[in-house]
Parts: sequence; structure tokens; C-alpha cells
Amino acid sequence: MPASPSTARVINDRFALRLLMEQGPLTAGQLKQQTGLSRPTVADLVERLSAAGLIEVVGEAGEQRRGPNARLYGIVADRAHLAAVDVRMEGVSVIVCDLLGRVLAEASVPIDGDLGTGPAVEQAVALVERTAKEGGAEGRLHTVGIGAPGLIDPGTGELHDSTGLPEWHRRLIAALTERLPEARVTVENETNLAALAEQRDGAAHDRDTFVLLWLGNGTGAAVVLDGTLRRGASGGTGEIGFLPVPGTTGVPSATDCEGGFHGLAGAAAIEHLGERYGLTALDPEPGEPLAAGVVRAAVARAGDPDDTGAHRFLDTLADRIAIGVASVAAILDPGCVVLGGEVGRAGGEELAARVEPRVRRMSPLPTEVRPSPLGGTAVLKGALLTARSRAQDSLFPYTNAPATP
Repeated sequence: MPASPSTARVINDRFALRLLMEQGPLTAGQLKQQTGLSRPTVADLVERLSAAGLIEVVGEAGEQRRGPNARLYGIVADRAHLAAVDVRMEGVSVIVCDLLGRVLAEASVPIDGDLGTGPAVEQAVALVERTAKEGGAEGRLHTVGIGAPGLIDPGTGELHDSTGLPEWHRRLIAALTERLPEARVTVENETNLAALAEQRDGAAHDRDTFVLLWLGNGTGAAVVLDGTLRRGASGGTGEIGFLPVPGTTGVPSATDCEGGFHGLAGAAAIEHLGERYGLTALDPEPGEPLAAGVVRAAVARAGDPDDTGAHRFLDTLADRIAIGVASVAAILDPGCVVLGGEVGRAGGEELAARVEPRVRRMSPLPTEVRPSPLGGTAVLKGALLTARSRAQDSLFPYTNAPATP
């Protein structure tokens, strides 16, 4: 059944807007070529989108061309302002962007664990408000994407109670919703957001199916199958820290993952392993776990074949990580596992190259192991991607269908 004229118009408008978002400014002729629409149809949609304040003339295609056909049309970048927020155990980071993802302001603040729930929430909310003001978006934030550790209810979007997480994490979501009444506030598990960033701009840019193994203060995993992020019935897909594994002092419980994979590959375990082999953290970056600096030091020393401490440390760590990767491979067969988080990035190719052959020996399923180029920054990048997508859905409330002549 052919689309009605009104439905065809909104489909075509949405398709043209997506092209402009992904490729940047285009002329009417380029829109005609890429959409397959007729010249009059393109002229109509350009007029509609301009009148709606969604696109504008941003220049001309070249010096040799003049007139209407040479005009370059682009998205009105300040049509919406977005914020991405990364909530960690030890602090909060914020970036404020326009609709095209251009960063207008960014900031972070450490939060003392002994500060108390109320003051911690106020400090975090004030950071978001101050950064929005610096970015020219005071009172104008359209969408706020938040990445946080813990379980996110896939039905309600609420952050569940989780062992070891401070109370201010859950209170912060409600506080931001209250203080930013005009904004659409959404929250997602931090590892899931990191996976979206790795899929878009990172190690998994060429993969429709992969698993991100997060190695930071804690451990986690995000599962992307056939291009879709999978969250599970309760939002808990990828809680690999609770995976029972050999080599720990016991087994995990419903409220404590210390006896699981977390006990082998969490930051505290890596720091203790570094002490065993005489490693001191190298160049720790602000906000990153000390374990990342320990791994960075081992990688720096691994160029010396006689440095047995560094090599034994990396081999032991690779043994531990391979247990988690092989377990994931046996259940999901993703074909690719990305070592993410601050520790995954610090380990780089050196660590990934040690993990992959160990997985090969444990599993008959071919599994490529790749290091993350994004590390801990992936959470903010993923939060921004999510905020942009939801803002576009609100501003361009049509379909993702191809153009209809």
C-alpha cells in the first residue's frame, strides 16, 4: 500500500535530516542525488525544514557556482543543547554540546565519599548547571544523557540499588530531573554506553556483534548482537563481576561480587598483583583507577625481555582476563571482545595480544581480542550519542524509512 502524501513528506524529511546529520552540509542537488527524490520534491522539503527552523543555509558549494543550486544546507546546530554526564564512584564529569555534537563546555569534579548524600548531589547538580551556563545553554538543555554504574531497569529507566554504590547516585537522577524540568533526562548503564561509543568510533566500528569487557574500578560487560545493545530482562546483561571463577577465595553472593570475576580483574585485585611483582603506577591520569597506571607501567617495561616482573605480571593478568573472555565466548560466540575501560586502554595491544592466544586455547570459538582506543572516555561519548539520538527523535518525530518518491 503506497504511503499517503503526508506520510511520504515526513519520511522524506526525516531521511534528509539524517543525511545532513551524518554527512554535514549538502546542496539541494546532492540531496536529490542521495535520496533519489525529484527536484521539486527536494525543493519542497528544503522549504519545509527551513521554515521549521531545522536547517539553514550555511554557505555555497564552490566558487564556480552561484545561485540557489549552490546553497549548502546544514542542521541548525543550536536548535537543541545536550549534556552528557558520567557518574563514577569518585566523581562526575560533564560535557555540553550542540545538536551536531560539537563540545561547548566540559568540566569534572571529584566527590568525597564522606561528603554525605545531600551535599554530594548538590555538588554534582551544580556542576551540570554551571557547565550548561558556560556552554551558553543555561535553562536550555533539551536532553541529558547519564551514564552510571549499576542496574538500569529497562522498563522504567530507574537506577536500581546495587552493592557498593553510594546513595547519591540514585538521588542524583531525581535531582537533575527536578532542577532541569524542561530537559529530557535519561540514564543508562555506563558499560552499555561505552559499548555504543566503541561501536560508533572505537575498536568495534566494523562489528555488528561484539562484547565490551569493561576493566576499570570494577568489571562489567556490554553485549551488542546484530547491531543491537542487549540489556536483558532486568537490565543486568553483562554483570560479569558476579561470574563464579577459579582463583578467588570463595564464590560471589547476590550482594557481593568479590568472589567472582571482579575478584580477579577489578582494580583492587590488579593493584595487589602489581605489588606482588614490584610495579609502581606510571603517570596516573586524573580520575582513573591506580590499577590503570600499574598496567601502563608494566606495558612500558615489557619492551625489556629481561624484565621478568613486568612480563609475569602481564601474563598473570592475561590469564585472569582470558577466563572472563572465554566464558563470554562460550555463551555468546561474539567473535570479538573489546578490552575497555581505563585498564583495557592502558594495556593496549600488549595486553590484548597476550589474552587472545589464551582464549584460543580455552575455547573452540574464534574470538578476536581488541584493545579500546577510548578507555574511560567512552562513557561520556556514549552518553552524548544517546542524548543526540533521543533529541533527534524528539525534534524529527518521523520514521527511519528510506525516502519515498
